[in-house]
Amino acid sequence: MLSFVSCNTNDDNDYSGIDFRQEMRKFVTSISNYAKGYNKDFVVVPQNGIELVTLNGAPDGNLSTEYLTAIDGHGQEDLFYGYDNDDKPTPAGETEYLKAFLDRSKKTGNTILVTDYCSTHTNMDDSYLKNNMSGYVSFAADHRELDNIPGYPDPVNNENSRDISQLNEVSNFLYLINPGGFASKEDLIAAITSSNYDLLIMDLFFNGGTEFTSGEIERLRPKANGGRRLVICYMSIGEAEDYRYYWDDDWVKDPPSWLKKENPDWEGNYKVEYWNKEWQSIIYGDDNSYLSKILNAGFDGVYLDIIDAYEYFE
Repeated sequence: MLSFVSCNTNDDNDYSGIDFRQEMRKFVTSISNYAKGYNKDFVVVPQNGIELVTLNGAPDGNLSTEYLTAIDGHGQEDLFYGYDNDDKPTPAGETEYLKAFLDRSKKTGNTILVTDYCSTHTNMDDSYLKNNMSGYVSFAADHRELDNIPGYPDPVNNENSRDISQLNEVSNFLYLINPGGFASKEDLIAAITSSNYDLLIMDLFFNGGTEFTSGEIERLRPKANGGRRLVICYMSIGEAEDYRYYWDDDWVKDPPSWLKKENPDWEGNYKVEYWNKEWQSIIYGDDNSYLSKILNAGFDGVYLDIIDAYEYFE
């Protein structure tokens, strides 16, 4: 018999008066300001939560200029494939709804990075075609776990030998944040440097263990054909993960007030009051923060996940 211990269910707080969407905008903007204070060319890309681009959350609403200025692009999952089920087309109404926001962000100069989850070659081809026609840079992920380098297409979509120094120069990308299929860092580095992706989105840690060093990040930059790529780091800011360095095992029995229920879809991921200063200090603000570790490792940017955490509290 198995017994499961979860964090508190202290989710009955009075949240009246909190603008959850604006709090997320402020959080992302503060992360951007902090990082760009160290490196003005540091790339900041929030994933999902695209409604934040307008102040009222409507496709035709007034733009949130401060938020859009703070970021360099938008990541969007499941735009054409994977919204309901992997390798299945996203309902047309959902696609058009998301595109209305994405296009407004794109018109301000932001780069749109789309991850579609599809595995059959015809669907992967269709995903790349539709994203290309929309002016988006895309990755057809054949594993939802983002744990591999797809063997198709070969060569990679929009392959080129250019040196990539800015996000708006990217023509393709690889999203690989769960390298469990690689025996070692060396195996992972060898596999990536044998590819020609313009951009790599990866984790700071190898299989939840040791951090990648600045030397190892530099080794990941050369493409096989002689060009150079950008390397940016995944970081979840809307949930706490119990496999991260910052996790305190005592939180299981005595959690901080800002730590909320476990995400039923992702074991080990817990909702957080992302506007709470204690949580934010874990993410950025001093030399011991998550963001500082990413900066010190020499990444070119950060890919922020669980931006749509405001939906939970709304």
